[in-house]
Amino acid sequence: MSGNQREVIKTDCRHYRGHIPCKPNKLYGVHCSGCDYYKPMRERFLIIKLGALGDVIRTTTLLRKIWSLHPQAEIWWLTHTPDFLPDQVDRKLKFDLASVLQIEETEFDYLFNLDKDYEAAALANRVRARVKRGFLIEGGKTIPADGFAYGKYLTGIFDDVNKANKKSYPEEIFEICGFTFGGEKYLLSNFESDGYKWDLDLPRPLIGLNTGCGGRWTSRLWSEENWSNLAGGLMKKGYGVLLLGGEQEDARNKNIARNSGAKYPGHFPLRQFVNLVDQVDLVVTGVTMGMHITIGLDKKIVLLNNIFNKNEFELYGLGEIVEPDRECKCFFSPACVNKEYFCLDHLPSEKVMSAVTRVLGPASGVSAKVGARAILTDSASDKQR
Repeated sequence: MSGNQREVIKTDCRHYRGHIPCKPNKLYGVHCSGCDYYKPMRERFLIIKLGALGDVIRTTTLLRKIWSLHPQAEIWWLTHTPDFLPDQVDRKLKFDLASVLQIEETEFDYLFNLDKDYEAAALANRVRARVKRGFLIEGGKTIPADGFAYGKYLTGIFDDVNKANKKSYPEEIFEICGFTFGGEKYLLSNFESDGYKWDLDLPRPLIGLNTGCGGRWTSRLWSEENWSNLAGGLMKKGYGVLLLGGEQEDARNKNIARNSGAKYPGHFPLRQFVNLVDQVDLVVTGVTMGMHITIGLDKKIVLLNNIFNKNEFELYGLGEIVEPDRECKCFFSPACVNKEYFCLDHLPSEKVMSAVTRVLGPASGVSAKVGARAILTDSASDKQR
């Protein structure tokens, strides 16, 4: 190449990195000029959804819609947990200074900020984007960016509006972004490629009991006695039972295992926990990250709910929501404030067991479907995009 001749560089290609060689160059030695692997990207999207992880997982429904309407989109996502984003996201960014600097020096076609947290809304103000949807900041307080976000804005500041809401979370976030929800499912890897092996010589169907709810939200904590009764009753019916939870649930699960005879394999790092959930056929859980992992893996579910509006939860036909027989008076409260009674004391294990039987069918003659899930593979994603 002569001194005054410039190389053709296709910076709009999906493979282009700028600071390092692209994958086709590494593998095949090709340059941009005449490259058969050229994949132009026409629009750039930025999704800001920082956390919690469960909310990040259920927000992945948006990716399917974006790809269906904008097959040549380049998608950036800013979050606290980038390791749990699907591989098809072009730029997975952890919320730190380095990522913020990249974002501030990049122009986007669409910004979807789905977090009302002040730091997310403040960054959304600073992003250069042709279209901004979701939430911004004004006078130090969060505001809706436009009319699309107004409904979700109201449910966040008025409990009575939240209680009256009939839309699921996916419906709401699709509305914020100017889309119509069409049943798009979560996208979550089962991390099978990590090579986890499990010794689970238990009857099938295998039911996972996700017994915790985090240390803060004690208002939705079902008692050890109820979990033990449920585990024992399910085993008597011929189901396999596996206790699930994190480090906070360790002592609790050991007690339940001792009282019921259910198997408790211990607690594990989060990716390994996801893979463990993928081994079961149905999960009984409260409203936790485990609930979203269950739905993301396309597993059957029985969801225990008391303090939230049940219309918020999209189960995709995978199961049932079970609530106490007495009204919960602690809407969206981390701790129970009702001095008359604790509503979850009025959710008998028999009621939950009946829901499990309806969702799975009787234990005898029900085949296991381990690993069944609706996840876009790389090849399926390439076809869409």
